[in-house]
Amino acid sequence: MEIFNGMAADGIEAAAPWQKAQLSVGTGSCVEFRALDDGETVAVRNSRFPGGPALLFTRSEVEAMLDGARNGEFDHLAR
Repeated sequence: MEIFNGMAADGIEAAAPWQKAQLSVGTGSCVEFRALDDGETVAVRNSRFPGGPALLFTRSEVEAMLDGARNGEFDHLAR
């Protein structure tokens, strides 16, 4: 099966489950991540629309985003 940016997220099969931040559990609004079986790709989806489009990122792209989040670079987006 070919996996590509924008495909239906619920059509992406992988051994790892979709994962979201513990803080968001129960709110119904979260970004979910799933490591794909190739070991290099991470899929991202909106938990409110599990069948909606998925975005695919490399692990290094996810690492850069997480580093920016840890350093407060995106804090202005949550205000």
